[in-house]
Amino acid sequence: MKLLAEDCTKSPEAMVNSKLRKHCYGLDFPSASPAKHFIIDSKNGKTTKYYLLDLSVVEKTKKTVTTPVQLLNDKLPEEKLHDAYLEHRASIKNLLLEHILTSDPAFFERLVVDLLLAMGYGGDFPGAGLVSGAPGDGGIDGVIKEDKLGLDKIYIQAKRYTSNKIGRPDLQQFVGAMENVQKGVFITTSSFAKTAESYVEKQQKSIVLINGDLLCDLMLTHGVGITNIKSYSTFKVDTDYFMDE
Repeated sequence: MKLLAEDCTKSPEAMVNSKLRKHCYGLDFPSASPAKHFIIDSKNGKTTKYYLLDLSVVEKTKKTVTTPVQLLNDKLPEEKLHDAYLEHRASIKNLLLEHILTSDPAFFERLVVDLLLAMGYGGDFPGAGLVSGAPGDGGIDGVIKEDKLGLDKIYIQAKRYTSNKIGRPDLQQFVGAMENVQKGVFITTSSFAKTAESYVEKQQKSIVLINGDLLCDLMLTHGVGITNIKSYSTFKVDTDYFMDE
């Protein structure tokens, strides 16, 4: 069975656009050429206008806002793959947050301890990460021991909220519980009020604030609560390999 040419490759116009984009100023991706000869000046429907690169046009380009939707049809495969990856990552983060919010409060406290251990805080010895959340715990839900003797500790406070922001009083209670401890991590599934952030900035103790979005991002990065199904690699041609010696 014969295959038509358009079934086997891109249209001539698409091939030219692909080549031009690899040499366009402001577009950097693995297979892009380091030599930049053109810029994308405008787009009208499916027609993109390319111009030879010069300083005056570059300045004009910097002032022109081009939305991702305008360039979608011209994107190279690796650019589309990266966009799809970001979309997939955002979707998994939303699913993680849903599972956290429907889990038992005690599970959330164990989760934040597991996360800090996965990030490299504490050691590989037994008891490096402890969950201490209980009535009368004074605002401390977990402890990370950075040495076997527990001479250096990180206190953890975990608040599982859906929409309520963490305010200054929550941070004041947490700092009050950190009597002889200088490091603390306050983690919430919601977010922090400006008053809470400004309060932490004025403290002599080292306190890190982690909101719901950052929490899920760290879980993805450090493999907590997820399973890696498949990985993809992007490639570029090794031009040095084809050079004559």
